[in-house]
Amino acid sequence: MDILNTVKSVLGGAAGDKQPDLMSTVLNLIGGQSGGLGGFVQQFAAKGLGDVAQSWVSTGKNLPISPDQLQSVLGSDVVKGLASKLGMDSNALTSQLSNLLPQAVDKLTPDGKIPEGDIVSQGMNLLSGLFGKK
Repeated sequence: MDILNTVKSVLGGAAGDKQPDLMSTVLNLIGGQSGGLGGFVQQFAAKGLGDVAQSWVSTGKNLPISPDQLQSVLGSDVVKGLASKLGMDSNALTSQLSNLLPQAVDKLTPDGKIPEGDIVSQGMNLLSGLFGKK
């Protein structure tokens, strides 16, 4: 998989000047879990939304997730912290993330399975290079 095209593809779905920060946030959410992408998907399963997250990994249609469902998985403290860091309202953040996360996971799993290796770190390094963030 070409990580450059993956990140560009997902960034294309983000709106406004917050693209690099929001995409960085998405990749940090995915990669910041114990177990990386697999751990992130497990977090949804633990909250009863495993079928939703698994649909993003599989090659079929991505099931939607509501901002409220996303907040229940991530936790209100995490959402508030991220929103504050990005200078956004929590509701606006969960609304954007509910659109971006399915796309991001889908693009990171083009073969319908969670890839070996640390693809999220590769994406973060690429973002740093593309947008001059360290």
